[in-house]
Amino acid sequence: MEDRSVVDVGDVRLAYRAWGDAFGSPVVLLHGLGGSAGDWEAAGALLGQEWRVYALDLRGHGESDWPDEYDLELMAEDVAGFLDELELDRVGLVGHGMGGAVARLLAQEHSDRVERLVLVETPAPFPGDPGPAGAPEGPVDYDEHAVPAVRAQLADPAPEVADGLGEIVAPTLIITGGPESAMEQHRQADMAALIPDCRLITVPGGHRPHETRADQVAGHITEFFTS
Repeated sequence: MEDRSVVDVGDVRLAYRAWGDAFGSPVVLLHGLGGSAGDWEAAGALLGQEWRVYALDLRGHGESDWPDEYDLELMAEDVAGFLDELELDRVGLVGHGMGGAVARLLAQEHSDRVERLVLVETPAPFPGDPGPAGAPEGPVDYDEHAVPAVRAQLADPAPEVADGLGEIVAPTLIITGGPESAMEQHRQADMAALIPDCRLITVPGGHRPHETRADQVAGHITEFFTS
């Protein structure tokens, strides 16, 4: 059963969905640029059989506030505030695309809050291609101002972002989408090599394996969190 709620974090109201036993170990899911918590619906329900799962609408997306001020650091602090408001001490943290970049920052800046980290098709923090950009047709469920701001950060990250990979102490799993993905797959291995405790696996299915292969992705996450 899915629950929906909102929480105020500073000046931003964040909407979220939740699955699983309210007393289960917490797992937080973060969506990609232009997405929403709904992207995790299938995988979230599967993970909810084992964990207490929370999927957020990040600022500027879905039913959360659209404050017209966007960068990855603000989003990471929003997530930290979300953990505080829900009194979640340490969590399993999973992010896709932009959400993976946010999760990576949180693991670097708030290492005491992240038990384990999973990055799904997340742009590596090196100059280059920021990853696929959606080409929406018709109305969108996100603030279009967020897209250029975030893509600029992903395409040309500050040098200290890559340097900070070595500061991630949480065991980390990187899930790539294989040859069907438009992301530079070799950069995923480069990123994995810089994270001290990291493994890399491929779930064929392109840039959105958490949707196209939800059962496989949920299975790998559960195995990783219980290993």
